[in-house]
Amino acid sequence: MKVSTDACVLGAAVDLAGATRLLDVGTGTGLLALMAAQRHPTVAIEAVEIDPAAAAQAAANAAASPWGPRIRVHPLSLAAYAATGPAPFSHIVCNPPFFQGALRSPNAARTTARHAAPDTLTFAEISHFAADFLAPSGHLTVLLPVPEMARFAADAAMVGLQSATRLALRHRPGSRVLRQIVAFGRAPRPLVEQELTIRTADDDAVYSAAFRALLAGFYLAL
Repeated sequence: MKVSTDACVLGAAVDLAGATRLLDVGTGTGLLALMAAQRHPTVAIEAVEIDPAAAAQAAANAAASPWGPRIRVHPLSLAAYAATGPAPFSHIVCNPPFFQGALRSPNAARTTARHAAPDTLTFAEISHFAADFLAPSGHLTVLLPVPEMARFAADAAMVGLQSATRLALRHRPGSRVLRQIVAFGRAPRPLVEQELTIRTADDDAVYSAAFRALLAGFYLAL
């Protein structure tokens, strides 16, 4: 499976302050779980992935890393994992499928990763799981395009989760916002908004200083 730039930003930007137990929903290659383990020296990490091949790859990636003992990969749907009765999480992170009602790819794995459907992973399912299994002061952090984030926020609000922080991702200065990273919590508070531009205005092949600073611990060449 491919690793996207915006997923790397999510892994580097998610606030892990006070992290004790973290869940990576739809882990894919295990990227977010591995980045969290690298960033936080003691957090215990659970990861769920419905696709058996992707779950096996994530487990192999974790085992080959220095943080393998702290990462457990479950080849389950989120509903099946919820049925196991996990302990509350201080943090839940998710880069969910976001195309809803769009034309699907003939590649089944790509469809599962990118399309929300009743038989895969929906915004409502993620929100309800977080409402049930987040610790009282915990946060759910999600990466989505702008229109999909608005729909996700509406689902989250239905179960009592409010936007706490929002990071807007732009390709270059002045371009449209490609993705948003939003942290949701139970307690209403003023929304903290920030922006990150991935490339410089002068050279589309050059990463911005802010991007390089954020990803310096994860990208081999910046």
